Amino acid sequence: MARLRGSGKSGPKPPKQKKDTGPPAPFKRPPEVLQPFIDTLDEKHIYITHIDSHPRDFKRKIFTVPVLMNLALAGLFVYRMYTIVPYYLRIVASVLGYYNETTVIVEEMEWNEIIPEVGKRAASFMIDFLLFVFVWHWPLDFCLAQEHGNPVSWRLSVGFKDREVVVRRSRKWDENVGDFVNDAAAKSLFVSRIGMSTAPMLLNEKTGYLLMNAEWDLDWAAMVDAHTMVDRKMAAIEAFKTVVLAYHEDYGWLSVDMKGGENADEDERRRQVFAFRDALASVGKEDLFYRWIETVQFETEKAGGFTKENQEQVAKQIRDMFKKEGIDFDEFWKESVGGDAPN
Repeated sequence: MARLRGSGKSGPKPPKQKKDTGPPAPFKRPPEVLQPFIDTLDEKHIYITHIDSHPRDFKRKIFTVPVLMNLALAGLFVYRMYTIVPYYLRIVASVLGYYNETTVIVEEMEWNEIIPEVGKRAASFMIDFLLFVFVWHWPLDFCLAQEHGNPVSWRLSVGFKDREVVVRRSRKWDENVGDFVNDAAAKSLFVSRIGMSTAPMLLNEKTGYLLMNAEWDLDWAAMVDAHTMVDRKMAAIEAFKTVVLAYHEDYGWLSVDMKGGENADEDERRRQVFAFRDALASVGKEDLFYRWIETVQFETEKAGGFTKENQEQVAKQIRDMFKKEGIDFDEFWKESVGGDAPN
């Protein structure tokens, strides 16, 4: 693994006693295969992992935007320093008694001269103060941040892949989450927030980089660790498919069973269909996707119902249709969605 962050708390601490009994639903023990990954996580935060299956070219284009933005910011900051530092040095020299063009002798000036000069200097100081406090660290964090890694080190380590592990880390809202296992109200809020953040529609529509918001940040170092495990054959990439990890004082690290909802199967089927559509679009065959949907809809709406015999005939018809376009339906489904294709 790339690094070991543990709980993020300094100093040794005694091991906590965990309950031997299993946690109540919808919580469960996390998969053992993920234990090396879990050992690097911070107990103070909640984590969500999932697999980003958007095409690598799309991910590359998305990542180009913050790269260009940070390059522009760095360039503007360097230019500002180049132009303003000599000015400030002259002001300092003037204060020390070395008169120059920035020296202001108030006794020899009128108020209509003093006020604009003071306003101009105050505005310059304020602008540079704001740049120094709020802006200049963005390019540095983008390239050099260490605590949770940074986007540049992530991309240099992982590259751009058609299937990438995305790891989100909760922001400050996790400080007020409460006892999400034993308290009914806290559990309801916790599960509701997690459910919205793991909705198949959301994960299908947005690539990982676009999932950062007021509630979640990306953990760049954790994503590097996840891919390190996959590359070293310590875990299959499927082990990171929509896993929620949270630490509880009584039970230790827990995962959340996201398949227990009433619409879970429907959401999963919808996710698979969208992933299949995106994969076809990436090879210029999106029209084939809509022909597939139209064929299925036409057959299901026929009088007499969609019998097993009809299903077999439609399955053969669809596979023949894909074969004419040079695509093996079953193989393409397995590569783009995972698992066996629907019959």
